[in-house]
Amino acid sequence: MEKNSKVYIAGHNGMVGSAIHRKLTAEGFENIIVKSSKELDLRNQQLVEDFFRTEKPDYVFLAAAKVGGIYANNTYRADFLYENLAIQNNVIHQSYKNDVKKLLFLGSSCIYPKMAPQPLKESYLLTGLLEPSNEPYAIAKIAGIKMAEAYRAQYGCNYISVMPTNLYGYNDNYHPENSHVLPALIRKFHEATINNTPKVAVWGSGKPMREFLFADDLADACYFLMQNYHSSDLVNIGTGLDITIADLAQKIAHVTGFKGEIEFDTTQLDGTPRKLLDVSKLHDLGWKHKISLNEGLALAYEDFKSKYC
Repeated sequence: MEKNSKVYIAGHNGMVGSAIHRKLTAEGFENIIVKSSKELDLRNQQLVEDFFRTEKPDYVFLAAAKVGGIYANNTYRADFLYENLAIQNNVIHQSYKNDVKKLLFLGSSCIYPKMAPQPLKESYLLTGLLEPSNEPYAIAKIAGIKMAEAYRAQYGCNYISVMPTNLYGYNDNYHPENSHVLPALIRKFHEATINNTPKVAVWGSGKPMREFLFADDLADACYFLMQNYHSSDLVNIGTGLDITIADLAQKIAHVTGFKGEIEFDTTQLDGTPRKLLDVSKLHDLGWKHKISLNEGLALAYEDFKSKYC
């Protein structure tokens, strides 16, 4: 990408999109196109067609999506499938119609089979059954990957797909029910600390293992791949390190200053037992994460307090 290129970030208000925006700005890009969901509903085919015809972006980061944690994914199954398919279909097709030079599609590690061997290699895609609780979202993301592949195969489009692990960081969603596990726990432990609540209930058994990547590291990886990667094969983005939910809860309790008891609500879903990405391909390409989990949790908690306290 040239510094004067016109770059469209779809989903710039979200955690991932805003991190990509910060990265591009820091790198000296000035011709960045952004539209809020109120200004441009990416589910609307005609509006997306009009936008691309008018703006003619050179590069597209497709970070827009309907996202949420295990409760939201399992509750709003139709919404997660329909809205994500609509967004992807419109943006990818109009990128082709309007001669976008390169597009990066952001998937999710939930695309991999629930019981796939660990760590998860890119080649494990479509080799087994998905985790039922977030199957609609995963199917939508798999469709996006295959759509990017298909447009490359049929039309020669330089579209790439990346699979980030669980993300957290600035501008995260801290909704008590619809957020992902890490931001949900930050909110729970913070509220328990300021209210002197003696116990915090963590959903599930605490045994599942998860990998977490700070969103600004993801943005750095996406920028690196847009500059250096041109293959149809998807690329995992993560740290290659994971932690149990129980241990994560202990770390967040420490960061937020919570001194009480942590209990686990085993009536709630655990989800996939383990979800660790094999990031050897990305490491071989020359990129590794920079922000440790301890450092990232402190940064995320400060961001939470700046917005909600």
